[in-house]
Amino acid sequence: MPSVVVPFRGESAKSRLVPVPEDLREALALAMLADVLAACSKVGDTVLVASKASAGELAEELGVRIVDDPGGGQGEAVVAALATAERLPLLVVNADLPCVQPRDLLTLLGALPDGGIALVEAADGTTNALALAAPHLFAPLYGPRSAERFLARARRLEVRAMPTEIPNLAEDVDTLYDLERLEGRLGPRTAAALEELRTGLPQ
Repeated sequence: MPSVVVPFRGESAKSRLVPVPEDLREALALAMLADVLAACSKVGDTVLVASKASAGELAEELGVRIVDDPGGGQGEAVVAALATAERLPLLVVNADLPCVQPRDLLTLLGALPDGGIALVEAADGTTNALALAAPHLFAPLYGPRSAERFLARARRLEVRAMPTEIPNLAEDVDTLYDLERLEGRLGPRTAAALEELRTGLPQ
């Protein structure tokens, strides 16, 4: 059973979901996180990196361990969680992948080369999910074109790297249009949050 790390930005999550009001953006971000955590917890020992104020109740509800976000960005959040991981291999899964299913994570694990890494790249060249044979293979390389940097790091470390096409992991959500485009594939909490948004009701 792998260790699974999910970093979550909390109050600043999905700031690009304009023109959705701030409180509803937070509700949508938490709904997506819940769907991601539900999938991850069926695959491995899941660790959420977040502030307890933003996601502590959700972590308790879903029975996942929470590590306090050190506040240095996504990469540092993952480093903090990997330091506590007790099982190998490792998965790192972004919190804005509301279509993800357990089978997608198992597919990513299946693509992991011995001693190496596998990753799923987003359409914009960033990295949505990683599989790692060991913690030292990770470095905080997130940001524009991060998929290229993770692959380049694997080459420097002389380990195999496997870019992997998994649609439900490649489809992240940055805008309201993304959510609407993915309707029919969304996890149950995200779908419900989107429907409530449309009715104008508070979450």
